[in-house]
Amino acid sequence: MSSMAQLQLMRLVSPSLPVGGFAYSQGLEYAIENNWVNNPKELKTWIAGVLQAGLACLDIPMLAALYEACSEQDFAKFESLNLELIASRETHELELEDIQMGNALRTLLSQLDEGITAPLSDEAMSWTSMFALAGVHWQIELAELADGYLWTWLENQLAVAGKTLPLGQTACQQLLSQLLPLLPEARQAGLALPFENISGSLPALSLASALHETQYCRLFRS
Repeated sequence: MSSMAQLQLMRLVSPSLPVGGFAYSQGLEYAIENNWVNNPKELKTWIAGVLQAGLACLDIPMLAALYEACSEQDFAKFESLNLELIASRETHELELEDIQMGNALRTLLSQLDEGITAPLSDEAMSWTSMFALAGVHWQIELAELADGYLWTWLENQLAVAGKTLPLGQTACQQLLSQLLPLLPEARQAGLALPFENISGSLPALSLASALHETQYCRLFRS
């Protein structure tokens, strides 16, 4: 991967990217509020479970399929995959997050260069779809793009925990050291997964996300 592509990947995974990712907890806030997760060990188990049974089985293989369709300029297939991915989100909050972040990234990309998003219809776009589109446009290799996707998710989950558990900065870094080795494993498993085996149903996460919608007091949107 070229140095410019590496820099563009850093841009794409930066917390300062104006897509609103900091506003979402993906059910983790509810899990912490209701004592499903109340210490670093339980947090590690929760995050590892979502990573291995969720992102590695759904997000990463779908990212690969979207990346391939975009590389081949097959935007009919790209949009079909996009709708399939949105439909796979198991709660209203998870779907809304995916669409809001995806459309925010779409708007940003179009403002940077209208040609990036010109082939797309007016359909709502998922975050994963726009991440794949940006990766292809900026010539980021798929493996590195997948690593970046997983990294930005993990960083956000630890940021949520730091604000709600609470978890000190050193404890967050210690957890990060334990969880980082799982990212290449999840990326490898996800990229190797046959398309017909894509899944990713997580009942506890779905319950946390659904119940979070009516949580009495919350910091995050989902």
